[in-house]
Amino acid sequence: MALLAELRSVGKVFPHTNHSTDRIKALFNLVMGRKDQSGSCVLDDINLKVKRGESLAIIGANGAGKSTLLKILTGVLRPTSGTVSVNATVAALLELGAGFQSEFSGLENVRLKASLLGLSRAELADKMDEILTFADIGESIHEPVKHYSSGMVVRLGFAVVTAVKPELLITDEILAVGDESFQAKCIRWIEQYLKDGGTLLMVSHSMYQVQKLCKHALWIEAGEVRMSGDVFRVTQSYLAWHEQKSASERRQSQQISSGLYRVKNFSIETGLVDKADDIATFSRGDQLIAELDLSQPDEQAPVAMFGLVRADGTPVYGVSSDTDEIAATSLGTDGCRYRICFDKLALLPGSYSLRAHAMDPQGLRICDTREIPFIVTGASLELGFVHLPHHWLD
Repeated sequence: MALLAELRSVGKVFPHTNHSTDRIKALFNLVMGRKDQSGSCVLDDINLKVKRGESLAIIGANGAGKSTLLKILTGVLRPTSGTVSVNATVAALLELGAGFQSEFSGLENVRLKASLLGLSRAELADKMDEILTFADIGESIHEPVKHYSSGMVVRLGFAVVTAVKPELLITDEILAVGDESFQAKCIRWIEQYLKDGGTLLMVSHSMYQVQKLCKHALWIEAGEVRMSGDVFRVTQSYLAWHEQKSASERRQSQQISSGLYRVKNFSIETGLVDKADDIATFSRGDQLIAELDLSQPDEQAPVAMFGLVRADGTPVYGVSSDTDEIAATSLGTDGCRYRICFDKLALLPGSYSLRAHAMDPQGLRICDTREIPFIVTGASLELGFVHLPHHWLD
């Protein structure tokens, strides 16, 4: 495959400009052609290759450096270090309204943007009806763009791109602005564009759109590449990290540790562990076995409860030893043990946790809690938490 764009060891440092002395220093370095490495580092040692026909998503939390990376790739910003090469016709939809003149009408901006993207007057005349139909903003096309809503601006910008059909299309969270019907129209167009051999590089916080449109993903965290590769593997790891981070305080508050009945050991069995994050990894349909050792200060064995939850804390399934009438295995002075097996996990790809609760012998009070995160991998566009067996009827 032909290489359309490449970034080699790219870094970007923005100089500090909080004080007048900082601004003078930054201006002096700019005039003298010096690189100031003392500012805020937004990107560090980024390597990226974009091949013809590829669909690549760049994902990460706010402030990770995704938009800066696209601006460097499109020439809006220059890298502080490293090299950038682009060998393709490029159309970029970056910041909202970028490339539009607010005082010009929508029609005038269409002509301006089309010329910047390489369309001749004759080509634009042939495609003008197609552009206006796709934008679908009616008589507002004759109004100044400064009067447009954000959705109308996106419609206009994307409509021009559909007429140009560049070799490389770069978008930055652009589909998050339009309404649902326009998003659906854009997604259909992008799918056809990719089938026709186009190349897509997109930034999005919608993992559904990323998984639907892209085959590969690059996860950036704090300006550095955290993971790259197959889109499902990368996005599932990203969601696991994000959900666990956002729900950590809630999980900590739920891990009550009181009373005589305590969790002494809790483990799950799996054949694959993500070495980067030490997280157990399963495929849908795998077997999950958990072992729970509890303290037992008297003759009455505590009740064990197991719960499957999403990483954000949403309950999926729960079961206890007393409801299933399961007796504990005695470990003598070391307490007692429960083992449970979940056959053929029906969980959809995503990040989950298995919680184990030590309850009093009556099963009325939670005395201790432990939690083990795990990931279910796989390529699926199904929605929800679990796969339900089904078939389509004629």
